[in-house]
Amino acid sequence: MRLINNLIKSGTLKASRIISAFKKIKREDFVLSENKDAAEIDAPLSIGFGQTISQPTTVAFMFELLQPELGDKILDVGSGSGWTVALLSEIVGEQGNVYGIERIEELKQFAETNVDKYDFIKKGVARIFCSDGYKGFPEFAPFDKIIAAATAESVPNDLLKQLKINGRLVMPIGKQDESQDIVVIDKIGKNNFKEFRYSGFVFVPLVKN
Repeated sequence: MRLINNLIKSGTLKASRIISAFKKIKREDFVLSENKDAAEIDAPLSIGFGQTISQPTTVAFMFELLQPELGDKILDVGSGSGWTVALLSEIVGEQGNVYGIERIEELKQFAETNVDKYDFIKKGVARIFCSDGYKGFPEFAPFDKIIAAATAESVPNDLLKQLKINGRLVMPIGKQDESQDIVVIDKIGKNNFKEFRYSGFVFVPLVKN
C-alpha cells in the first residue's frame, strides 16, 4: 500500500476509480513467486519469456491517460501476467468487458490464473486470448478504449479501425531499445484522429505472430 500512497502523493494517480482499483488489485498476485517480495518496488519485473510486468508508475500514468470508465469495453494488447486486465476489470465493473491479448500461450495461461483470483473471468467481465496484438480483436470490436503495453514503430491500423468514434487508444510508439513515446489517440471521426505524445519511456516490443 506504500507504493500506491506514493503514486497518489506524487499526483500520478488521480482518478478515484483508478485509485480504488490499484488498492484492491494486488500486484503481488501477478508476479512470479520469486518476485513476490519485490512487488511493492516501483520497477518492471520479469515474468519470463523476455516479458515484464510494467512499472507501476508507468501503468498508473497510462491509465490516467486512458480514462477507463464504468461500463467500458476495453482491449488490452500485451496483457502479460494479467495485472492490467484485472485493474481494468475492476474499473469497468460487471457492466463492462475487458479483452486481453497475449501472444505467448504460457503467459496467457498465467494471466488467466492470476485474473481469476478476483473472479473476473468467472463473472464474464474479462477474457484473455492467445493472438497477434497487431490485428487487435475484430470479433469484439468496436472498443471504447484500447491500451497496449508493448511498443510498435507505428500504431497498427487494425487497432485504429477497431476503436469506436470518440474512443481512445494509448500505447507506446518508437524503435526497440530506444526512448519511446506514449501516444494518446482520440478517434473523432471515421478517419479523423487527434494525437498527443509523452516522451521518455522504454517498453518491450509488440511482436507479430
